[in-house]
Amino acid sequence: MLLFADALKESLLQFIFGTGWLEWCGVFTGILCVWLAAKNNIWNWPIAIVSVLIYIIIFFDSKLYADMGLQFYFFGMNIYGWYYWSKQKNNGTKERPITQITQKEILFSILGVIVFTIILGFILHKNTDASFPFIDSFCTACSLIGQIFLARRVLQNWLIWIFVDVIYVGVYFSKDLYATGLMYALYVIIALMGFIDWKKIYREQTN
Repeated sequence: MLLFADALKESLLQFIFGTGWLEWCGVFTGILCVWLAAKNNIWNWPIAIVSVLIYIIIFFDSKLYADMGLQFYFFGMNIYGWYYWSKQKNNGTKERPITQITQKEILFSILGVIVFTIILGFILHKNTDASFPFIDSFCTACSLIGQIFLARRVLQNWLIWIFVDVIYVGVYFSKDLYATGLMYALYVIIALMGFIDWKKIYREQTN
C-alpha cells in the first residue's frame, strides 16, 4: 500500500513539475478550442490555430513526427473551417446546417485510413526514429478525416474524435506527456458532449 502511495505521489509530482509551460499553453488552448467547437462557436478556429502552432514544437521534440505533420494540416483546415463557418452570414441564414455522414463518405474514409496508415507507417518506420510509427500514422489518418468532417459540420465527426482520442491518451502517457494525455482524456468527454449537442441541433433542423 505504501509503495502504491509513493508511486502515485511521484507520478503527481512528475505531472505537475515535469510539464513545461509550453505544453500547459497547448493544453489550455487545445481544450478551449474543442469545447467551443462542441458548443458550435466559431471562435474555436482562431484558438485552434494557436494550439496547433504550439504542438508543432511539442511533437517535434517528442519525435512524434506524424503528429507534428498533422498539425500543419490542422493549421490549413482551421483556416478553412473558420472561412466555411463564417460564410453562412452571406446567405442570410444564422449558421450552416449540420449534416449526416453518407455511405460513400464512410467507404472512402475507411479506405483512406488504411492506405494512409500503411504508407506513412512504413515511411516513418524505415526512415525515422519515430515512436509508434504505425499507431501514430493510424491516429493521424483518423484525425485527418475527423477534421474534414468537423470543418464541413458533419455530425459523426465527434464519433471519430472519441475513438482516436482514446488511443492518443495511451500514446501521450507513454511519452511522458501527462498534461497532453489528460487533455485528450478530457477531449473524449467534450467530444461526447459535442455529439449529443450537435445531434439535438440536427433534429431541430429537420423538424
